[in-house]
Formats: sequence, C-alpha cells, structure tokens
Amino acid sequence: MGKNLFVKELKEGDRFEDLFLIKNVKLGETRAGKPYLVLTVMDKSGEVSGPVWDNVLPLQKVCVAGEVVQLTGMVQSYRDALQLRIDGINQVSQAEIDLGHFYPASPRNIRQMADELQDLVQSISNPFLKKLLNHFFKKRDSWPDFQEAPAAKGIHHAYIGGLLEHSLSVARVADFLAKHYEGVDRSLLIAGALLHDIGKLEELKMEGGLVEYTVRGRLKGHLVIGSEMVALAAGEIRDFPEELLEQLQHLVLSHHGRQEFGSPAVPMTVEAFMLSFLDDLDAKMNITEQLRRKMDNKELSWTDYQRSLERYLYLGGFERKEPEGSVTQPNSSRQPSLF
Repeated sequence: MGKNLFVKELKEGDRFEDLFLIKNVKLGETRAGKPYLVLTVMDKSGEVSGPVWDNVLPLQKVCVAGEVVQLTGMVQSYRDALQLRIDGINQVSQAEIDLGHFYPASPRNIRQMADELQDLVQSISNPFLKKLLNHFFKKRDSWPDFQEAPAAKGIHHAYIGGLLEHSLSVARVADFLAKHYEGVDRSLLIAGALLHDIGKLEELKMEGGLVEYTVRGRLKGHLVIGSEMVALAAGEIRDFPEELLEQLQHLVLSHHGRQEFGSPAVPMTVEAFMLSFLDDLDAKMNITEQLRRKMDNKELSWTDYQRSLERYLYLGGFERKEPEGSVTQPNSSRQPSLF
C-alpha cells in the first residue's frame, strides 16, 4: 500500500489522506467532560501530532501504537507549530505496508557498513580480541540484530542501522588515532570502540518501529549489560587473559566519561580516555548532521535552541540524500550526557 505525502512535506492549509505510523496515543477530557484523543504519528521524515475530537471512543480501539493507519484531515498551525486536525482514521492491512516509508534509517548502506566492520575485525592483531569480536560479529545470532538496531531511544543515531553506524564510525576514528598517538594499543582500542555499546542490544527493543527500554535495560543500563556480555563471551574462549578482559570491560564501563553521566568508573587508561572522547564526539556530530539534513538552505543560519547540547548552533544545510539502507531484516551546570 503506497504512501504519497511525508511529514516533512506538510504545509499549513493542506488537506491530506495518507498513511502514518502511530507513535503515541493519549486520551484526554475537555472541561465539559467530552473525551478526545491526541495522536503523535510519524514516518521516516519526522513526526507530528494532532487531536481527534469526534467518535473518540470507537476510534481509540483503532489507534494502536506501532501500527500504520490511514488518516484524513487538514494541516493547521497551533502555537507556531504545525499539527494535524484529524477528521478520519481507517485501519489498513499491515501486511501490505512498505515499512521503509515509516522507519527512519541510517543514510549509509547497512551491508556496506557491515563489511567495513568485518574488515576492521580481521585487522586486529591480538588473537584473543579477534576471537572475541568474531564471537559477536560473526558467530552469534545477534549479529543481524546489531546491523539494524538503533543506537538510542532518542537524540543520536536513533534509527535503523544506528548502532552499526555509530560503532563503526567510532572504531574508524579510533583506528586513525591509534596510529597518530604513540603507545596506544590499537587492538584494544578498536575492540572497545566496536563493543562499547553492545549492551544496547539488550537494553533497548524495537517493536513496530518504536524504540523502548527493556526491564533489564532500565534496571542495569547498557554499560553494565555490555560488560557482562563481554565477560560471558570471553569465558567461552580458552585461556582468555584475565587482565585483557578487565581492560576491555573498563573501556565499556567508562565510555560515558563521568560518573554523573552513568559511567560506574571514569576512564583510567589511555584507550579508555580516547574512547570516551570519541564516543561523545560521534554523538554530537550525528546531532549536527541530522539538523543539517533537515535544512533547506546551504547558507549558514541559526538553529533553534538544542536542549541536548545546551546551545544554539550556526549551521548550513547540505544536499539531502535518501538513505541507502533498507528495512529488512541530572541537573548540572555542565553539559549533560547524550546517552
């Protein structure tokens, strides 16, 4: 079933009849006691909200988060932002939906990134770390999941293929810096870069295109989960050096850089220090890239205030490209953590 109009194309006054993925549904009540719904819907280009005033209770049964529906209505402005005035909601067969229209995905080709990651793994000189990386990125059933998983619920790399894109990007820069700075253990640094967010496979789940936290994810967080996953995998490798395992676990546990940002330990090795900065850098660069892709003008201009970065940004847009990937398969005066 086709889709013709995307969120980024909506303009005030437009009438629409098209498919949207329901992200969130809220039931409210007017002062007069009349029920109403507020729907937040999305597609691969963005999201928008709007109220439903009529036939609320019957339509509430149709509005299920994670499902695609056909909406009719008009685009209007409310408090200087676009919203939908929804007049009708119709169920559609989910089997006929092209999911690629609704889920944001990495702008890079997933298969190509997976091949690049495999090449990096094969370049590792430490045989124990190479075996460990092959355990996660070749032998485990979770390797296909890693290729399509998002890197976060929001803010950075929060789209299909985001975890692979982020991990590979950090590892590629780590590879360069390992050659640039003397005395860096390249194998350890790249292994840490590729595995630092491995715990997100169990911290987050993606159902119906919506990213949510698992129970284990909320209770432990991906740093602790990732450290446990690394330890379990190393335990399956004969004679894996205990000190090497502790060094690698330290990279995973300290990569947020500060304890107030969620790290149980602060970086205390050369490789851990580098990884924490690279991880933060790549997250921030992804934020700016996402903003630039949404800008129509290449000329420098000021963005809206970016809460995650606590500043305005002076950016110019660049040429938009459709993603090559596909769907298949605390209060502080310091800048807060992005994770």
